[in-house]
Amino acid sequence: MNDVSKETRFLHAVSLGLGAWQWGDRMIWGYGQAYTDDDLRKAFDISLSLGIRLVDTAEIYGSGYSERLLGQFLKETEQPVLVATKFFPWPWRLFKGSLLSALKHSLERLELEAVDLYQIHAPSWVMSSEMMMEGLAVCVQEGLTRTVGVSNFGQKNMIRAYTTLARHGIPLASNQVHYSLLHRDVEKNGTLARCQELGIRLIAYSPLEEGLLTGKYSPENPPPGIRSSQYADLIKKIPPVIKLLQEIGMNYGDKTVAQVALNWLICKGALPIPGAKNALQAEQNAGGAGWSLSAEDVARLDEATDKIKEYRQ
Repeated sequence: MNDVSKETRFLHAVSLGLGAWQWGDRMIWGYGQAYTDDDLRKAFDISLSLGIRLVDTAEIYGSGYSERLLGQFLKETEQPVLVATKFFPWPWRLFKGSLLSALKHSLERLELEAVDLYQIHAPSWVMSSEMMMEGLAVCVQEGLTRTVGVSNFGQKNMIRAYTTLARHGIPLASNQVHYSLLHRDVEKNGTLARCQELGIRLIAYSPLEEGLLTGKYSPENPPPGIRSSQYADLIKKIPPVIKLLQEIGMNYGDKTVAQVALNWLICKGALPIPGAKNALQAEQNAGGAGWSLSAEDVARLDEATDKIKEYRQ
């Protein structure tokens, strides 16, 4: 791997983060019915007490409520917290100045003067990668973010982003992508290896595949809401994987299915950011770090999930 720049070194020191996608999201996660602000506060507090220091949010999570809630929680803790948020490339955002404006609004909701990581949520339909990186460069130069990254960028766009930022002497800190035992595209297409080569931290969102890798769902008990149809085919194929995760977990002091799945990602060199809607989930997630699977067990999980690689259209 390339030498990690001093600006981005903190990201490489973090092995596990907390994702805040669920905070305020009613459509997918059932915020307000299945869990409350009090539940989220407990998840936040437990995470910090167990050593989690990075919280990842975005301006579109809960239509801004995730950022507001995180800002509220930050005011009420003395623990150090690394904050990451994201710019969403709406089609009416046409110019690089949109990034600075959006970040200022995010900072207002977070009640912060600057964030640690500001990311592009996805490639834009109307702005080139180069233009968006120019906008991110301004955000760094204005002192409103410590580092910058991208999300959902394939290798081609990631390299364009990396190259554009390098012209300003700014490293591309991260690429946040969908990565789990059941979604290994970044391994197969070389994105993970390229990130490691360039010193870009690969952040894994949906590391527990929206609950499928917790062991609580099965073909007979599918996840609720739109996740039920989203994973209708995949859920039929996961029982052998869950069984293997359980078996492996027993050999490491009764680690849970989710903890083994998260540790597999850490062993792959990724930074997983599982979500937590309550204290129990936060506690279980934190147990995915601080230990390591053997190379043999990593290989066993690779083999088991290679067999179901054609899981999504």
